[in-house]
Amino acid sequence: MPISGAKNKSTIIEAGVSRESAQSTAPGTSLQLVERNIGAILVDAGRLNLDDVERILRLQKEQGLRFGDAALKLELVSADDIQYALSRQFSYPYLRVGEGGFSNDLIAAYKPFSPQVEMLRALRSQLMLRCFNEDRKALAIVSPSAKEGRSYLAANLAVVFSQLGERTLLIDADLRNPRQHLIFNLARNTGLTSILAGRANHDAIVRIPYFSDLSVLAAGPVPPNPLELLGRSEFARLLDELTQRFDIILIDTPAGVSYSDAEIVAARAGNALMVTRKDRTPLAPAKAFVSQLTASGAAVIGSVLNKY
Repeated sequence: MPISGAKNKSTIIEAGVSRESAQSTAPGTSLQLVERNIGAILVDAGRLNLDDVERILRLQKEQGLRFGDAALKLELVSADDIQYALSRQFSYPYLRVGEGGFSNDLIAAYKPFSPQVEMLRALRSQLMLRCFNEDRKALAIVSPSAKEGRSYLAANLAVVFSQLGERTLLIDADLRNPRQHLIFNLARNTGLTSILAGRANHDAIVRIPYFSDLSVLAAGPVPPNPLELLGRSEFARLLDELTQRFDIILIDTPAGVSYSDAEIVAARAGNALMVTRKDRTPLAPAKAFVSQLTASGAAVIGSVLNKY
């Protein structure tokens, strides 16, 4: 994806744990705070203890600093800690590296203030304006060839849509080389193929606990007949049912020039977003693939150039 020149700025607001709150907590019990201010969040996260808080509050009072600024000046927390607390304070979920057991490819979860994720949010805004509405909720993420970034983009877009408060579902319809179960650390014993084969129901959809508005339907066991499964009326019926439950449905697909699966998925979704990769995707196959998608009845709403 193109990278902007956006800088990672940390906004620090005044917050702390009051002495009264600290004194009202009995030894050996957890700190219970009504107000989820920055100090309380960092104490609950184990980044500060009550002695640290006392030092911060003294410096805050002596020098007229904000709580976060005082904590940074005392080198008791890092700028990342402050960003973490702010995300919790404003209900903007993201994770520390390693938390949740997800793949490091999930940069929207682990590096939400990076330039790459700023570009993902810009793409999200464009899609909200140009693609999604009450009648159009599904979008196939496609690309001409392998290793162009489809699964990476689909997973991270799903996270940023959920961070916006949209009820988001990510479906892994790459039934040949699925990756979303690896990215989100999910079991592979059930998923889309199980539903299409009549061996599972909507319970195969997994709610991602760290992101309250994000769910993932993994591909499930790799079948011998992926094209036939996706071509069944059950897949179209499943998408119709899921649009009643979710605001945004993103669908990962296999490489377009190698298989016809992506055409079927895009036609069922109605819309497709094409991913190309810098110095890797030849122009001729990309143009030919767009023509194939259009002929199948899918609207190619745009493309993303992946620089990585």
